[in-house]
Amino acid sequence: MPPSIADAEDSLRELKELAVSAGARVVGTAMQRLPEPDPATLLGRGKVNEIRAEARAAGADLVILDHDLTPTQLRNLEKILDLKVIDRTQIILDIFARRARSREGQLQVELAQLNYLLPRLSGHGTVLSRLGGGIGTRGPGEQQLEYDRRRIRRRIRNLSEGIERVRSQRALHRAHRRDQNLATVALVGYTNAGKSTLFNALTSAGVVTSARMFATLDPTVRAMPLDSHRTALLSDTVGFIRKLPPHLVAAFRATLEELEDARLLLHVTDSSDPHRVAQDAAVETMLDELGVASTPRLRVWNKVDLLSSDERRRLESDGQGVLVSAQTGEGLDALRQRIGDLLTADPVVEADFELSAADGKGLALLHRTGTVVSTQYEDGKVRVRARVPRSIRERVMSAPTGARVDG
Repeated sequence: MPPSIADAEDSLRELKELAVSAGARVVGTAMQRLPEPDPATLLGRGKVNEIRAEARAAGADLVILDHDLTPTQLRNLEKILDLKVIDRTQIILDIFARRARSREGQLQVELAQLNYLLPRLSGHGTVLSRLGGGIGTRGPGEQQLEYDRRRIRRRIRNLSEGIERVRSQRALHRAHRRDQNLATVALVGYTNAGKSTLFNALTSAGVVTSARMFATLDPTVRAMPLDSHRTALLSDTVGFIRKLPPHLVAAFRATLEELEDARLLLHVTDSSDPHRVAQDAAVETMLDELGVASTPRLRVWNKVDLLSSDERRRLESDGQGVLVSAQTGEGLDALRQRIGDLLTADPVVEADFELSAADGKGLALLHRTGTVVSTQYEDGKVRVRARVPRSIRERVMSAPTGARVDG
């Protein structure tokens, strides 16, 4: 079913923001509503010719489509338009390539770009000839884009192994934090919701912030004082966006593992954004895909300093979440109090867990979120004694794997 006109316009507006974040200057836009996309060019032939004329008149050197393109569609469009063409996935990858600073982030970006590139190396030189520089070409670089399929696959294997090593190192860091009984709270939300500004306000971290999309790519963890006796850890993560390709989510799994270890998720919403309902829905979908939808959550309405009095009253009367302004500091004390209360409500308990020998996911969950005291294997079962948050104990009890919990 095609999206509504309002949804299509909203998605196009977001594409313009992505283009600006990638360093482009937008000189025109076009939209077409079709019952089914054209398998050869995505758009109708008349619309393609119209875009060609408008692009020439405006002096454009790049066309960005708000839709993933097949290799055939990409080649056909570039041939007709006589311009470089990229799609929504490529523009996101380009921004990620600009933002990645850590070795981990760079590995993840390159893996995602090569996975995107591989099926598009289809014999003709059109795609490669247009990838000499500019938007849509950052990350692996021109030399790696000249690799043949075999060498690209070898590089993908090496990148995957490197990311696995990073995951192992991060698992050790998380285990060390658990040994210190430090609960982790993770910020989640749509890109540009103000998560990094809130992160700085709660931790005095000094993380770089920006009004552009995907300002934060590499995860950052800092201590967050709650009261005179307790400290938690706050994790800032990459922002979500609608229509994020599944393979891109998989490539950034190592980064998003911080969410799996979190005791509490702070869902940060830009309360001043007129599209916040759709953005929150996209975040909920992503949390579900990542398998963390059941983690306790606190809604944080950010940027309330930009709201009118009536809008503030409507949010306050709803009674859901905390109203804050990371920019001015309003509501931060109340937020810290709510975080402290929620963490206190989820104490650590010790229990015996009887799992199926095939339930590797349940066993991994206990190791990730708690301290395993002992493990015994017998008759196709695994008996694990572990100290975990009460919410995790309840989660294992309710799992459809036949797990049994004693104590």
